[in-house]
Amino acid sequence: MRKYQMYINGRFVSSSSGEQTQVINPATEEIISEVPKGTVEDVRLAIDSAEKAQKDWAKLPSIERGLYLQAISKEIRENAPILARTISEEMGKTLSLSETEVNFTADYIDYMAGWARRYEGEIVQSDRPNEQIFIHKEPIGVIAGILPWNFPFFLIARKAAPALITGNTIVLKPSDLSPNNALEFAKIIDQVGLPKGVINIVTGSGTTLGQELAGNSKVGMVSLTGSYNAGAAVMRAAAENITKVSLELGGKAPAIVMDDADLDLAVRSIVASRVINTGQVCNCTERVYVHKDIADDFINKITQAMSEVTYGDPLINQEIAMGPLSSKDALESVEKMVQEAVANGATILTGGKRSSQEKGYYYEPTVLVNVNNEMEIMRQEIFGPVLPIATFNNLDEALKLANDCEYGLTSSIFTQNLDVTIRASKELEFGETYVNRENFEAIQGFHAGWKKSGIGGADGRHGLEEYLQTHVVYLQSNL
Repeated sequence: MRKYQMYINGRFVSSSSGEQTQVINPATEEIISEVPKGTVEDVRLAIDSAEKAQKDWAKLPSIERGLYLQAISKEIRENAPILARTISEEMGKTLSLSETEVNFTADYIDYMAGWARRYEGEIVQSDRPNEQIFIHKEPIGVIAGILPWNFPFFLIARKAAPALITGNTIVLKPSDLSPNNALEFAKIIDQVGLPKGVINIVTGSGTTLGQELAGNSKVGMVSLTGSYNAGAAVMRAAAENITKVSLELGGKAPAIVMDDADLDLAVRSIVASRVINTGQVCNCTERVYVHKDIADDFINKITQAMSEVTYGDPLINQEIAMGPLSSKDALESVEKMVQEAVANGATILTGGKRSSQEKGYYYEPTVLVNVNNEMEIMRQEIFGPVLPIATFNNLDEALKLANDCEYGLTSSIFTQNLDVTIRASKELEFGETYVNRENFEAIQGFHAGWKKSGIGGADGRHGLEEYLQTHVVYLQSNL
């Protein structure tokens, strides 16, 4: 069993309490590591270290900050096999998806490093003679990055890379379920000689540590990826100091399948968007609305496809399409939602129960029909390999059903009709809409939700600017 330490001010340290948290492999239910159970005092030390380092880090030319990021991405690629196995072992992700995540993380860091010479301020015309108005883009200061367990390694980059390239420092807190990869990442930043205090990594209770990160007056922005409840708690804690928040929260992504859709494409794309990471992705397809004229054909095809999805221990079988759910709590939550849906009239076409495997948190790929928008399974995140399907009569009804949701992260539509595509693009109330493809965002895009799916966003130029604040200078010349 491995024993890890936190990384604060350029040093590997234990918790001030001396307590540890055990990390469990969800595929085997075995304890695989122990990590420090950090305290409020540990978090304050990390924040103080970040604050102390930030001024000198910001004074470095951005191109030099970019060189550090490039050195980190190089080390990530060189350590890709151990990083991928670490991710799969602690959260149950297929090894191929973990490998993709590691390489995508390195690509993301390189992409953000490329902004070193490209992010800029403005010169604005003045109403006065002999005056120049300059809008400078400045770092915010200390960033708190609170990470989820589902894409734990990539989210390090999504929060740290834009923060660092723009002159901020950061304190990262990984999830209790998947902290090992972040502490392996700490070894990488130590290896490349990143100045101490620029990145700090603390582990422990999300409630205790997250409250301090969000409520500490020295933190300039809190970036969280997690549940609506976690986001609301961060906002409450940040309110005392009017601390900026950037939140990517839950999703309940609808997929609309029109009567002219390429059904084979729709089935492939929706299954891929449902079972990736065992359905534990906030932008996954969470509910399907299919036109009544093609419903029987579509449902038969997708039920067959879901029944053929393979699963198992990702470190034993690399050919599987999905692994276990992340925890016992996650398994019980999915099981409860399906049982309640059935009790309210839903019909199971395939799956619908725990796997018969003796160990591991496995749930069978599941298709449900006879569902409606009043059911919890159509309104709240499932976060598991369960696909509820309803029907509609026309586009008006489909858009109304899709928008009838308190979340607004991602959506998709399958059609060959340009007019339908344009209308859906204008009327779907979601931060992202995918047309005739699976749900997966691009580095250069902007991943941001509407409604209860969050505030702010990530990726691309707009995501970079989340980590900047403006300083306007009015320069009056006397000449």
